[in-house]
Amino acid sequence: MKVFVTGATGVLGRRVVDLLVDRGDLVFAIARSAAKADDLRAAGAQPVEASLFDPGALSDVFADKDAVLNLATAIPPLSRAGRKRAWDENHRIRTVGAGAVATAAAKAGVPRLVQESIAFAYADGGDHWLDEDSRLDVPTHGVGILEAEAAIDTYRADGGGTGVVLRFGNFMAPDSSHTRAQLALAARGMLPLVGEDQAWWPLIHVDDAATAVVAALDCRGGVFNVTAQPATRHQLAEAFADVVGRKRVRRPPTMLSRVGPEAGRMLARSERVSSGRLRDATGWHPEHDDALTILRDCIIDIDGATDDD
Repeated sequence: MKVFVTGATGVLGRRVVDLLVDRGDLVFAIARSAAKADDLRAAGAQPVEASLFDPGALSDVFADKDAVLNLATAIPPLSRAGRKRAWDENHRIRTVGAGAVATAAAKAGVPRLVQESIAFAYADGGDHWLDEDSRLDVPTHGVGILEAEAAIDTYRADGGGTGVVLRFGNFMAPDSSHTRAQLALAARGMLPLVGEDQAWWPLIHVDDAATAVVAALDCRGGVFNVTAQPATRHQLAEAFADVVGRKRVRRPPTMLSRVGPEAGRMLARSERVSSGRLRDATGWHPEHDDALTILRDCIIDIDGATDDD
């Protein structure tokens, strides 16, 4: 297959590129700098100069591609996540960028478009399992994700191709700056999460998120959750304590201020998200299927983190 990847140099995109190259696909990707272009070539992909926000230019580079994977994000680091302006670029990517990608893919006649999304968009479900038909409740700062998902509908209507939305749980990886920050807090005895002890949290190792993206190249269209087994905040506290070698970690009173009140309300929800639909449709399953397994892998190299976008 000829596959075009946006966000190819991010923590998820790098893994997806490697998997695609390993299976023999021809991979094309946007490079925002000479250094990133060199990284893409070293990984076996062909770097392309184009703006994520220019549908005309994107239509040209999408021509003759079998699929487009829109994995671009710009998630701010935990230290700046409480600042509203820190989310501006991510919002632009998920609104203007996703719209441009969808318009260009339809115009170019790309048969398949995959759009990243998040599992945190679900309303609080308490102890109930949440699937792809569960109610969404997105606060103002996250409304861009709804526009990104809606862009898939535009692509289907205008181009007639197969559109796939992947709603990912919280990314965890040994090379993620967010995971590094969370583990550093845990090492100081602080639980890097908000929410009640029995509230559920959806998470996924980025290695498993990458295999889900590749699986989406061969599945039917629609919306799919991508998570490992969800864990309660209490279970996560025990897992964090285990991997950093502490008896316990506690939620600091300042944690909400780190992410801001609006984001805090969203991240405090109980979201027991199921990925059963993706497993049934593709046979995909996460190799890291519980919080402790995920965190034990992430603790290997907490000093080698890179940007998540």
